[in-house]
Amino acid sequence: MIESAATVAAEYADLERQLADPVIHGDPVALRKVNKRYAALAPTVAAYRAWLAARDDLAAATELAAEDDSFAEELPGMQQSLTAAEDKLRTLLLPRDEDDDRDVIMEVKAGAGGEESALFAGDLVRMYLRFAERAGWRAEITDATDSDLGGYTDVRLTIRAKGQMEPGTAPWARLKYEGGVHRVQRVPVTESQGRIHTSAAGVLVMPDLDEGDDDEITFGPNDLKIDVYRSSGPGGQSVNTTDSAVRITHLPTGTVVSCQNEKSQLQNKESALRVLKARLRQIAQDERDAEASAARRSQVRTVDRSERIRTYNFPENRIADHRTGYKAYNLDTVLDGDLDPVVQSAVEADEAARMAAVAENSAQ
Repeated sequence: MIESAATVAAEYADLERQLADPVIHGDPVALRKVNKRYAALAPTVAAYRAWLAARDDLAAATELAAEDDSFAEELPGMQQSLTAAEDKLRTLLLPRDEDDDRDVIMEVKAGAGGEESALFAGDLVRMYLRFAERAGWRAEITDATDSDLGGYTDVRLTIRAKGQMEPGTAPWARLKYEGGVHRVQRVPVTESQGRIHTSAAGVLVMPDLDEGDDDEITFGPNDLKIDVYRSSGPGGQSVNTTDSAVRITHLPTGTVVSCQNEKSQLQNKESALRVLKARLRQIAQDERDAEASAARRSQVRTVDRSERIRTYNFPENRIADHRTGYKAYNLDTVLDGDLDPVVQSAVEADEAARMAAVAENSAQ
């Protein structure tokens, strides 16, 4: 552990030197990457320095206690401080998800259950929008297909941080556990007999790529089919009047992305390409995870996105996460955006799994 912490501190010092070099300030993309990495390492370096200070204080007090009994009384408390500092450092040194400081693209799709599923998809979208608002993020719906009763059959939203976020608090770090099937149990508005129905909606979460980071996804001259069509639904001037909506099909994989919410065809095309690259990157990651499932970077997220991850039971006002065992009877406040405790249960389960994996590898 100490060796890896020292390596992190050395990298941090090197990044500090790079940021002091005027040359890098002439390259915005490189500067942003260095700044991100520098901010990501800062808590670990601070914890390492705190551990070093606690270790040195205990060593000095132990030496003085041999000559003065009054120092011996301080040793237990100092030992506890050192243990706490070491535990914090170990947690921060766990292998990190390289995407944890990214923004996200979310897609929510109605599943089994017809109109009731579409209404539930709308509930999930509102929950994520309110959660983002509570977190101080920017969130917007970028594409949506409405259902007849006011829900969504398919909706896409982007959630972005405002400025530099502390490690572990960016949208991807908190929302990556939301991918999967969300099940709802309630009496639908279309049910005349008062019977409880079960339906579901699917959520897909992808890290949003920064400028320059999407270079890993490239297209051949015949890979894309681009169609333009007239936008539908509410909007400003240009919506419903010009062929500004764009649909892009990635022919090698059959992946289709459409966008119609921007004001111009060019903006819609750029937005659709951004989402397409994020999807293709996620597909590639899922394939890598499937090939090495035992070593996948998140023990909570699963490769199979059809997995039922959570149940929302309206009659009991209960929410239950089936991966972590979390259960609470405050569904109404969760749907109003108070999702943090549910998310935190996934974060802690993920940390515990990664810590166990590190301990197992160390024992071998």
